[in-house]
Amino acid sequence: MQLMLQPDLLGGWTLVRETGQIGGRSTVRREVFLDHDGALKALEQARDQQLKRGFQLMFSQGAEAPR
Repeated sequence: MQLMLQPDLLGGWTLVRETGQIGGRSTVRREVFLDHDGALKALEQARDQQLKRGFQLMFSQGAEAPR
């Protein structure tokens, strides 16, 4: 799963979740948030759920590693 936060043109934020196998079909879901704090909280919750399922954090830009 790939998680990304992207700013939009209206001052909001979009959480992009991409799932699927490398080289195969993937699914992209987008959630829109009015503020950065709400979007970041949702991203961290999604990240934490994946880590609990045994996924490993491969790359993180602009954020601290989870504890």
